[in-house]
Amino acid sequence: MESRHYIRFLFFFVGIATLLAITWNNLPYAPPDATEDFDCTTYSSWCTSKNRFQSKPLKEPAKSTSHHHDHASDTPHHPLDPLTVKEINRVRTILTSHELFKNSFPYAFHSITLQEPKKSLVLNWNKGDSLLPRKASVVARVKNISYVLAVDLTTEEVTVHETDSSSGYPAMTIEDMTSSTWAPLADEEFNRTILERGVDLKDLACLPISLGWYGEKEENRRLIKVQCYSMKDTANFYMRPIEGLTILLDMDTKEVLEITDKGKNIPIPKAVNTDYRYSAQGLHQRMKLINPISLEQPEGPSFVIEDEHLVKWANWEFHLKPDPRAGAIVSQARVRDPDSGEIRNVMYKGFTSELFVPYMDPTDAWYFKTYMDAGEYGFGLQAMPLDPLNDCPRNAHYMDGVFPAADGRPYVRSNMICIFESYAGDIGWRHAESPITGMGIKEVRPKVTLVVRMAASVANYDYIVDWEFQTDGLIRIKVGLSGILMVKGTAYENMNQISNQAENLFGTLLSENVIGVIHDHFITFYLDMDIDGSDNSFVKVNIKRQETSPGESPRRSYLKAVRNVAKTEKDAQIKLKLYDPAEFHVINPTKKTRVGNPVGYKVVPGGTAASLLDREDPPQKRGAFTNNQIWVTPYNESEQWAGGLFVYQSKGEDTLAVWSDRDRSIENKDIVLWYTLGFHHIPCQEDFPIMPTVSSSFDLKPVNFFESNPILRIPPNVEKDLPVCKAAASA
Repeated sequence: MESRHYIRFLFFFVGIATLLAITWNNLPYAPPDATEDFDCTTYSSWCTSKNRFQSKPLKEPAKSTSHHHDHASDTPHHPLDPLTVKEINRVRTILTSHELFKNSFPYAFHSITLQEPKKSLVLNWNKGDSLLPRKASVVARVKNISYVLAVDLTTEEVTVHETDSSSGYPAMTIEDMTSSTWAPLADEEFNRTILERGVDLKDLACLPISLGWYGEKEENRRLIKVQCYSMKDTANFYMRPIEGLTILLDMDTKEVLEITDKGKNIPIPKAVNTDYRYSAQGLHQRMKLINPISLEQPEGPSFVIEDEHLVKWANWEFHLKPDPRAGAIVSQARVRDPDSGEIRNVMYKGFTSELFVPYMDPTDAWYFKTYMDAGEYGFGLQAMPLDPLNDCPRNAHYMDGVFPAADGRPYVRSNMICIFESYAGDIGWRHAESPITGMGIKEVRPKVTLVVRMAASVANYDYIVDWEFQTDGLIRIKVGLSGILMVKGTAYENMNQISNQAENLFGTLLSENVIGVIHDHFITFYLDMDIDGSDNSFVKVNIKRQETSPGESPRRSYLKAVRNVAKTEKDAQIKLKLYDPAEFHVINPTKKTRVGNPVGYKVVPGGTAASLLDREDPPQKRGAFTNNQIWVTPYNESEQWAGGLFVYQSKGEDTLAVWSDRDRSIENKDIVLWYTLGFHHIPCQEDFPIMPTVSSSFDLKPVNFFESNPILRIPPNVEKDLPVCKAAASA
């Protein structure tokens, strides 16, 4: 029993394996013989997680209290609703009886998600209509061969597609990750090496690190690299790397293929000052810089969530669901026109398609660290339960994800997404008339927005992704980076020890024996824009300097807008340039405003760091979707993942860049806009031992979409509508 508790304790601290511990705590597996009609009273501990925080009915302010939600009784109401617990169990039952699986071992389900109906069928569906046929899309590996399957939940028909292993492998399962971190312990040479480095095996924490693709020797078997840390005297083992020690592992057989140890002369950094937990800070070190703050809503929230997934707020409505790869998917985003009262289409589907995180250290223990966090690890699978009052404010509502384990049994990822109204004192619009006019006018409107948030903890790094909806029709997509740096051990304790200033540390000395390695973050978004309908065009509005003619004006130059409609995909491959500015519009050329402008939305760039890697560098071949900041492709339901369907160990032959080079027609077509937020990160000491959040965002903004200011008629705040808060009486 003691050893069992010891293993559970270690799982909690082993990097990515944290997920499995949380999954266990949230009771992931169905009962041993679960079927679609299992008894949820008997298995109540499975049907709901122990640590749930869900809002009370939305007409009251949400409270951070435990709330039971019986996912076993969930029923889909909308064609895009995610698969329920019952449906995932049904898929598992159908497949385990299928000839491909019933006499085969080993096999694993890497994903079981809704196979969304044809877009045209969804667009024509209305509430009250019969639900469209429910199908599941399944990625599985059977006897080390990858398959994509479609399962019809009504007819039980199964369609099987075998894939070419040379095109990469599916994202790892949680079981792949956890078993890989433990596999080296079965190798005597590994254990001996750890002890020789002065680390007790009980203090060992290891991480599963995807290794990209660097040549033929890495083909035809699923490989992973494992690197380890000491967690003695700290929860922040990431700051205590056993530098230079790398294990190459066969992920399927768990065989240790190679052990490389080139860091024997590099000490393990000390644990002092590395623990970031509040409880670990001495009483004299704790700081209270601000008083508690909260948004109060005496009349309750202004949003409602119908049938678990349809969000309605102010003039917006959209479908929202968790996804194991993308994280959060926003679908059928529509905004109400203030003049006509019509609900108008803006975006059919938007989500995080891929993340590319290359580290800038070419040495043996680092060159392969070029992560694809969605396609290799599953961005949604890494989404941790959000912390009420800290991740999300008190007025938040929470949404769970239901995902399958590798054996196909469903589990609940509680509090995966939160939805809340935000008011930070921002201004929606204002104008105060100058006293010289004699007009005493001062008109100001507050800006309240609706935020959809998820946070993924991909081992050391934490990503916060917000979809923010504004009443003026704007959608802001924001990414925050926090968590812990991936650091490198070094013999240096101070910069004055480095006599040769040309020596390349590949980063910044953050603390004694700790280097923060330079790296990039690229987050690519899929945005299927449907501006008043599916047939749209992409317009590049160049801002050009125009010279005046001699004698024409006292001015010598001015700026003019030159509109160019993209005919094909290559016309819409955009590299942002500060001194060649442009606006980028998605318009509906068949819908015009009263004065004749085509209705549209524009992407307003932000987070514009670009990849500087050589195009022929193997990681950049796989991450070629970052070669441009903007792409536009014709809608194709098979082209949703910028790095390709199977990213793990892929060569880069199935990326957004490859699709776009087909140069298909995109004028007046159903088109998809892709945008990449980029961050260059040169670590600094303020990032140690855990980094403050760094954020950037881009906007989807109406451009001639409305006839005039769509929030002209909203009322200002008045004192009588606001709550009066009084300080609590002192004891």
